[in-house]
Amino acid sequence: MKKRALLSVSDKSGIVEFARGLEALGFEIISTGGTMRELTSAGVKCVNISEITGFPECLDGRVKTLHPAVHAGLLALRSNPSHMEQLERLGINTIDVIAVNLYPFRQTIERPGAAFEEAVENIDIGGPTMLRSAAKNYQDVYVVVAPADYEVVLEELKSGKPDINTKLKLMYKVYQHTAVYDTLIAEYLRKKIGIAFPEQITFAYEKAQDMRYGENPHQKGVFYREMFRYEGTISECRQLHGKELSYNNINDSNGALDLVREFSCPCVVAVKHANPCGVGIGDSIYEAYLNAYEADKVSIFGGIIAANGIIDEDTAREINKIFIEIVIAKGFTEKALEILSQKKNIRILELPTIGAPLLPGTLDMKKVVGGLLAQEIDSQLYDDAQLQFVTRAKPIEEQLEQLKFAYKVVKHTKSNAIVLVNGKATCGIGAGQTNRIWAAQQAIEHAGEKAKGAVMASDAFFPFPDCVEAAAAAGISAIIQPGGSVRDAESIEACDRHGIAMVFCGMRHFKH
Repeated sequence: MKKRALLSVSDKSGIVEFARGLEALGFEIISTGGTMRELTSAGVKCVNISEITGFPECLDGRVKTLHPAVHAGLLALRSNPSHMEQLERLGINTIDVIAVNLYPFRQTIERPGAAFEEAVENIDIGGPTMLRSAAKNYQDVYVVVAPADYEVVLEELKSGKPDINTKLKLMYKVYQHTAVYDTLIAEYLRKKIGIAFPEQITFAYEKAQDMRYGENPHQKGVFYREMFRYEGTISECRQLHGKELSYNNINDSNGALDLVREFSCPCVVAVKHANPCGVGIGDSIYEAYLNAYEADKVSIFGGIIAANGIIDEDTAREINKIFIEIVIAKGFTEKALEILSQKKNIRILELPTIGAPLLPGTLDMKKVVGGLLAQEIDSQLYDDAQLQFVTRAKPIEEQLEQLKFAYKVVKHTKSNAIVLVNGKATCGIGAGQTNRIWAAQQAIEHAGEKAKGAVMASDAFFPFPDCVEAAAAAGISAIIQPGGSVRDAESIEACDRHGIAMVFCGMRHFKH
């Protein structure tokens, strides 16, 4: 039988060189549509798929390779005499090499304004079917989905010594490639229809970078990026300076971006070990940075900064006074970038879409051994209409703004969490404690004298009035918490005794 190769690719890179290499080795080249035009214009002799099938392409090209002459040629076991006799009887030739990559479904749906009908038209049918047929018969067929593998295949064909390990790797790449392709289609449809939690679910990611190590030096790590674009996320950042991000850098940066997304006014968030350590707002990014720095001058050292505006020269000079691992911002002035880049080890990330709301249907997921937890993204803070002013003392407008500020921060602090705000900055953060009073005590201790007149936010209700008593002793003026404890009355009574205004917002924000 003739040596035959079928080439039909969406990504044309390297295909002409691959075809010429196969032609030089005595292969007859079968091709279709745009690939055939590309090859023939480069002087490669091709046979149209219709000459092989004896049937014309039809339905606007929807049907051209779905034919026994193609699939029998791919699936016939060369070591099986019965298979080969059947091919001979049917007049079907084997196909020994196939290079196929699929219709650009992902590129289509990423294009702004792409219509649903256009997306559906870019769902490949024949391509995946041929790939799966060829991969099933991996020992007899070289099946290629990635242009990077063209040279490997040519070298093995030239040597006349096929390596079964190479063929197994190519087989794996096929099923990985088609699985990701189908996953993108399913995810697109899930979001289109509005299915929140299907009975079965798959996800598609692509490797963004290898890590030097994971959370600790003895752990290997890698960062995979979701194949659907998500504006305002760490995967969309453009690195302008500094060495590669580490596993912990990416995790902490994600937390910083989640928090800064809560603010529309100029805001700077400092994060350390996935918890906010200082958050400042102001009339400018410069003022917001100074407020964030003053919030906790110790913890910000070696931390991550996220700013929802442009870093200017003055802000850059302030940042450079201490060691900062990463600065993420909407942008940087030319002078600011020059100043920050003077430090070799600082990572500078630009994210023009910083603060963009996450897309509806985005899932928050946590891997556990043997399973996966999935939930809706916590995209709410509370409903203003549900606020309850439960004490005799009522917060004045300025206090209410500070309470809302504090509640935004406590939402993104590991539970049990307490956050104190004084003016335009946090002044005390108690994070990740096993009981609420310890979180309150930690926040108050961090705040010191700044606790006097500050406001307090709790991510969940007070199970006892002890947090109120601690707040009163520190001079806290107002408290916001969800409410809902069977002991709410005790906390309200304690606030009334100490003249503290307390607001129930009705929405808890545990973060584990």
